[in-house]
Amino acid sequence: MITAPLNILLVEDNPDHAELVRRHLQNLPVTCRVSQVEDGEAALDFIFGRGAAADRARFPLPDLVLLDLRLPRLDGMEVLRQIKNQPGLRRLPVVMLTTSDAERDMAKAYEFSAHGFLTKPVDFHRFVELFKELGFLPAAPTRPQA
Repeated sequence: MITAPLNILLVEDNPDHAELVRRHLQNLPVTCRVSQVEDGEAALDFIFGRGAAADRARFPLPDLVLLDLRLPRLDGMEVLRQIKNQPGLRRLPVVMLTTSDAERDMAKAYEFSAHGFLTKPVDFHRFVELFKELGFLPAAPTRPQA
C-alpha cells in the first residue's frame, strides 16, 4: 500500500464523468493528487513530460492513469498503445474508463496491457476493488476456514 500521495492522471473529456471519478477518489482511504487532461495528445504530453508538462516537479509521472476510451484528438486505445510501447512505462498501471461494454474493446485494451477496464458511470465498489487489485489499497483480510 502507498503512504505518499498517489499521483493519478485522469484523462477524461466529459466533465460529469470526471467529477464522479474525482468524488470516488476523495472517498478512498488514500490521499490522491489528481491531474486531469481532456484529450489523448495532452495525455501523452503529460506522461512523456513534453511541452507544458516538461517540468516533472509540477507534473510528476503518474502512479496510475485513468484513461477514457473515446477521446478527442487521439483515442484512448492509441494512448494506451503508445504508453505500453515505451519500455520504461510498461509497468505503469493504466485503467480504461468507457461507456462501452463491448467485449472487443475490453479484449483490445487487455491486448495492449491495460490493467483494468471500468464501465462508466463507475460504480464505487468496483472502483475500490480495482484499487485493491492494483495494490493501492489493502486487500480485505481473508477469514480462516473452520
